[in-house]
Amino acid sequence: MRNALLVIDIQNDFVEGGSLPVSGGREVAAKVSRHIRHFKSEYQFVCATRDYHEDPGDHFSDHPDFHNSWPPHCVAGTPGAGFCPPIQNLVREKLISTVLTKGQHAAAYSGFEALDPRGHPMFDVLKEARVDHMDICGIATDYCVRATALDARKHDFQVRVLLNLCVAVSPETGLQALEEMRAAGCQVQAATAP
Repeated sequence: MRNALLVIDIQNDFVEGGSLPVSGGREVAAKVSRHIRHFKSEYQFVCATRDYHEDPGDHFSDHPDFHNSWPPHCVAGTPGAGFCPPIQNLVREKLISTVLTKGQHAAAYSGFEALDPRGHPMFDVLKEARVDHMDICGIATDYCVRATALDARKHDFQVRVLLNLCVAVSPETGLQALEEMRAAGCQVQAATAP
């Protein structure tokens, strides 16, 4: 059994002070950082996804509906597209070994739409690392975490969503996403982070 940790979109634009902030995002960034430092020997592979939009079409809107269209966020090359400092530190220290990028030219919610620096999709990267179990955490429970977890189950990975290391855009859609992930066979539980 080889365990992976997928850190989903913990970027400056998705936390307090960003262009599309999720309340509690900064706290989740700090908790995820502590979790990785404490449990680094438990994971054989740790990767992070990031939105990195160049020209995502109607994903960006001046009049967003906040369901299918959004204000501009995580634009390639801007500070908002960068990882939050605790997560960027983990990348710099190589505790997060791989960064996968998604959404350059289209909306992309699932980490399985992301590519590594070689241009390989997440599924191939995970198979190459011989991963069969994964923990998923990040922003936001009801969008990119949900989409990644559901795709992971479609690919027959064993999935555990670390409830207290995620944050939802809204409590209602967050609960709905958790029910959907459970129904797909994901375990949903709190991490025992220090």
